[in-house]
Amino acid sequence: MLMILAVASSGVLGAATAMAQAPDSSLFSLMQRWGNVEYQMQGDAQLRAFEDLAGEVDMLARSEPENPHILTARGVILASYAKAKGGLGALDLAKQARTALEKAIAIDPQGEDGSAYVTLGALYQHAPGWPIAFGDDDKARQLLERAVSIRPAGIDTNFYYAQFLEDQGKDDDALTYAQRAVDGQSRAGRPSDEALRKEARNWLAERR
Repeated sequence: MLMILAVASSGVLGAATAMAQAPDSSLFSLMQRWGNVEYQMQGDAQLRAFEDLAGEVDMLARSEPENPHILTARGVILASYAKAKGGLGALDLAKQARTALEKAIAIDPQGEDGSAYVTLGALYQHAPGWPIAFGDDDKARQLLERAVSIRPAGIDTNFYYAQFLEDQGKDDDALTYAQRAVDGQSRAGRPSDEALRKEARNWLAERR
């Protein structure tokens, strides 16, 4: 069950596009605090902080239910909260995250420049399958490939597709996309891109 959400790290990467594009300063502040909780807190304190953030982003989503930036942020926060919480509660949160991200993509087919597709694809990849949950490798592939097609030079898009390919036993293809992540373009205001580039570099070194 906890595998559900080894994916929140992809959600971490998915959030910053919403921060960069959304005009709402309250959303920007919310996602800045989310980053602090995700990276700097642990244990019960982190869990309580995620619960507070989830309540705040839910309020924003109720006030602007068709705003794709808010919906993407909601999906990211709920995915991170699920990882921290674990157990059956994590599964319910993962389903809510999926719903928010799918709605965001329905409104904005570019999915926050591919970021929503990365997070959603990772959710489909790692969640248990039916009847427990919604995990689906074919759906994960479609979403992750869409993310790469939207941002082919993205560090996150290529890295998470590489991980998916490795899980599918396509090791040579996985190495190709991991190298593309290492060579990818870091986005302004996205220190997480460089962190992920380093992770991709280490990932390659372990497999070569």
